[in-house]
Amino acid sequence: MFDGVCNLCNSSIQKVIENDDKNIFQFASLQSDFGQEFLKKNNFNHEEFNSMILIDGDKFYTQSDAALRIGKELKGIYKISKYLLWTPKFIRNLIYKFISKNRYNWFGKKESCWLPTPELKQKFIS
Repeated sequence: MFDGVCNLCNSSIQKVIENDDKNIFQFASLQSDFGQEFLKKNNFNHEEFNSMILIDGDKFYTQSDAALRIGKELKGIYKISKYLLWTPKFIRNLIYKFISKNRYNWFGKKESCWLPTPELKQKFIS
């Protein structure tokens, strides 16, 4: 799940789609019904979207754990993510939080969530 109005988040999702040769990822914005239900059920703030969330079966991952676990499943340079998981989590999350805090200023924000093309619609959960 990702912040659907964040330009950085949207371009990151598009990169994941392009590099997901195994076709294993599905997506939902944190603002969607699915995202809001997940956030409430798991006691996350459902109005502030400061982290992507990766759901893997019964487990879920946030912040740098989510980003790096996604990256290690992609093709190309993104595979180096598996090595970055060895970096202590508090360091990774400090960097993640810094980027998250500044992402709207650096990359901008949309007025509404990005809508996938009809070809990509099956990869998204409402």
